[in-house]
Amino acid sequence: MEEQPVLIDPLGRDLHGEADRIRGLGATATLVELPAGIHAWYVSEFEVLKQLLRNPRVSKDPRKHWPPWQRGEFHETWVATWVSVTNMLTSYGEDHKRLRKLVAPAFTARRTAAMLPQVERITEELLDAMAREAADSGTLDLRAFYAHPLPMNVICELFGVPEDQRPELKRLMVAVFDTTLTVEQAQQTGMDIHTAFSALVETKRKEPGDDLTSLLVSARDDEGARLNEKELLDTLLLMIGAGHETTVNLIGNAVHALLTHPEQLQLVRDGKATWDDVIEETLRWAPSIANLPLRYAVEEIKLPDGTTIRQGDAILSTIASANRDPDKYGETAAVFDITRPATEHLAFGHGVHFCMGAPLARMEARTALPALFERFPRLALAVPEDEVAQVASLISFGHETLPVRPLG
Repeated sequence: MEEQPVLIDPLGRDLHGEADRIRGLGATATLVELPAGIHAWYVSEFEVLKQLLRNPRVSKDPRKHWPPWQRGEFHETWVATWVSVTNMLTSYGEDHKRLRKLVAPAFTARRTAAMLPQVERITEELLDAMAREAADSGTLDLRAFYAHPLPMNVICELFGVPEDQRPELKRLMVAVFDTTLTVEQAQQTGMDIHTAFSALVETKRKEPGDDLTSLLVSARDDEGARLNEKELLDTLLLMIGAGHETTVNLIGNAVHALLTHPEQLQLVRDGKATWDDVIEETLRWAPSIANLPLRYAVEEIKLPDGTTIRQGDAILSTIASANRDPDKYGETAAVFDITRPATEHLAFGHGVHFCMGAPLARMEARTALPALFERFPRLALAVPEDEVAQVASLISFGHETLPVRPLG
């Protein structure tokens, strides 16, 4: 790669501004430098990224298709947590089909629908806790009290995670999305993840239950040729990590969007738009995952503008940028508008790697949002909008805290 790469902010302090600047360079794809000196292609156009996401000449397996990884580079950096794992996220071809088939029973429409009573119960418990806290202090952090514990508790119940193991998993999920980790921190995080998920697997081997961890452990122990131990641990990391982080940000981003765009909230209250409209526009306008590492060109790929992605080059899934592409959404691409006619987005990916937990995430948000605004109809931000800090990450797109006043 002779082209001089554009440096990307590892803290993600201005994800959309950065996307606009890169789009302004005029190329369909721009070479960028990620933390630790990783070079990757940043795709600015919605349709081009969509085509790459479903292109069989694009892989997610660094062991087969990313030369720097094969040479031993970046193994002790932040990206290792994302590319060293062996699960659906980093598999290709037949391996991906095998692993996805094993996990698919966990996210059937029937099983997702069966989770609704649990989601409703957890929602009500958290709203009650918010009301008690608000009565004492007047303000609270919506992320800490609601947006984070709701999907975390749901996914932990789905996977049968014991109460005493949940705090450590919660801590590790934060670390996984931190793109500023030092080498030592990244190494420690990797070891801690292995320890935590090994403990969960051992618990389910001793005391299996009607949960998805037990289901996967059974697939490993009864039919070991279909799922080895590393695949088992890494699949649990993917399911529990992705299964909660995306929904945490979806709920938090939707609440923030509505509180800063009260006219949009009024459309829902007046029956002129639905909560589904809110959810889909939030997923487009503020996707839970801004940039997802990494994919690799299996062979040379020429883009419509003549840009060549060479065999072995890394590609960043630039979801936040693509979801505000003016060529797709027009001059109002950067505007939060729940009446927008073009609802297609890439927040859950596209193609064979489309997120199978998307129906569960939507169901949780569809439960959480109306319940929150019904319980606290005068909910408001407790600080000026410019004081609501984003999570420091080029991957995760959400708020570090979301201070609110839960007014009835």
